[in-house]
Amino acid sequence: MMGKRNIWRIGGVAAVVMLLCAGIGFWRSGEASLPVDAPPHVPVKVMTFNLRYLNTKDEQTWSKRLPVIAELLRREMPDVIGTQEGVLAQLSGLDRELSSYGRIGEGREGKDKGEYAAIFYNKTRLALLESGNYWLSDQPEKAGSKSWGNRLPRMATWAKFEDVITKRSFYLVNTHLDHESEQARIRGVQLIHEKSKAYDSKLPVILTGDFNSTALHAPYRYLSNEGQFQDVTKTAKTMIGEKLGTYHGYRDPKGGGVLNRIDWILYRGQVTVNYAKIDDFVKDGIYPSDHYPLIAELLL
Repeated sequence: MMGKRNIWRIGGVAAVVMLLCAGIGFWRSGEASLPVDAPPHVPVKVMTFNLRYLNTKDEQTWSKRLPVIAELLRREMPDVIGTQEGVLAQLSGLDRELSSYGRIGEGREGKDKGEYAAIFYNKTRLALLESGNYWLSDQPEKAGSKSWGNRLPRMATWAKFEDVITKRSFYLVNTHLDHESEQARIRGVQLIHEKSKAYDSKLPVILTGDFNSTALHAPYRYLSNEGQFQDVTKTAKTMIGEKLGTYHGYRDPKGGGVLNRIDWILYRGQVTVNYAKIDDFVKDGIYPSDHYPLIAELLL
């Protein structure tokens, strides 16, 4: 862009005409304005993170892990986080740490009971337009409902956001598939795909979650084929932590390796993935969780 001195040298109306013809923009009150039809390409940083539920028998208890999680999140500063396994007491602790973030979702047993698939979002970056919850069952609108062989209720929380910088909108769906029943996992992703058909087809859909299965299993294949979702770890321009899995159980720093990635960020629509990262942050031997978070920087 031409500097202010140059504009003064060229002079008045002639300078403005030249800038407009060049399609560069113009100076107003000493600041450069962007063309109206070309919002800035500012990426959105997305994280999926299984928090590990509130288990007092864990050697690495929640009280030990919460400060480490807070440090991790301050360092990464994600714009939106799909979390799994957190109960209300844990999410309330994160609320205090994430004062600039909003939270949506409810417990899988209804209202504030049980584990959440909660979504946190940076209110200074994203505006919440719509949101909701449904259960992965034959009665998806019934809180706490379960079908297909799972003993525990499973659910999804979704939101439609607008990026306040670029004015571009997108959907984010967050879930936690069953840890025991393969049928429940398959039927669960089928329902998620079916529900996503009701969204505005012009907007990207981002899917985060703990899928309790890898890229070799049927849920991933279904979402990749019938659902036409893509995997950030496979399309990223740069992959950080390319040799890591995502479930380490406080024991394996490698997270089980590449074939043990059970936490995913998938997407459908016009998205460019700048980078994806499995974050193996640990402090003084304390892990944020028994899962590594997966992070992706996305251009919508």
